[in-house]
Amino acid sequence: MSAEDRRPASCSIKPPVYLHIGDADAAHSGVCVLDVCLPLGKPVDIQEITFKNYYTAYVTVRLLRRSPGHEAPAKWSTALRDLPLMDNPHTEGGSQDYCSVHRAQMQVEPDHVTSVRLILRQPSSAWLTFSLEQIQIFPQVPPNPEKEVSDWLSDLTLGDQHPDLEGLPDPQTVSSSLQQMWALTEVMQSNQTSASIGRYDVDGCYDIKLLSLT
Repeated sequence: MSAEDRRPASCSIKPPVYLHIGDADAAHSGVCVLDVCLPLGKPVDIQEITFKNYYTAYVTVRLLRRSPGHEAPAKWSTALRDLPLMDNPHTEGGSQDYCSVHRAQMQVEPDHVTSVRLILRQPSSAWLTFSLEQIQIFPQVPPNPEKEVSDWLSDLTLGDQHPDLEGLPDPQTVSSSLQQMWALTEVMQSNQTSASIGRYDVDGCYDIKLLSLT
């Protein structure tokens, strides 16, 4: 996917809501909910969710999905549960890292999504506040057939390029030399006589000395 195709979906993020758990103060309960709303009437097939961590130990991703072509109401599904974002909730390792959740990591197909709910957990009391920042949702981009054909033609053109002939003799010079050798061979063959040459024939007569040596 090119940088031009990779554009985040337009979305709005509601203010974080800290949940009451038992008698604990909501601000220190260790659980926070962030709702990311996508444009009304424009469900998104999600490819990736990216964000910057801010002292959140674990995140759970829930998706509000609407089945296409059906009048049934949208339903919430848990796509990812308690993904660890910090090495240890009580230490700073990973507390401000950039993170991403890919489509392949999710336990349900993140298609036709109208809203994303991020449930954050921080069990350590060492941090007064925790959240996620710079949240972006990237839709899945369908393949472009014209671009695939263009890439294939580019590869084909590169494959047709001449190989490196540095250090080798000039092909035209080699071809010219071979043609000259072929022509010379033809001339020599045409000048050969068909008459047999006697082994001991000297000026049409046999040398008696040569005959006596045999």
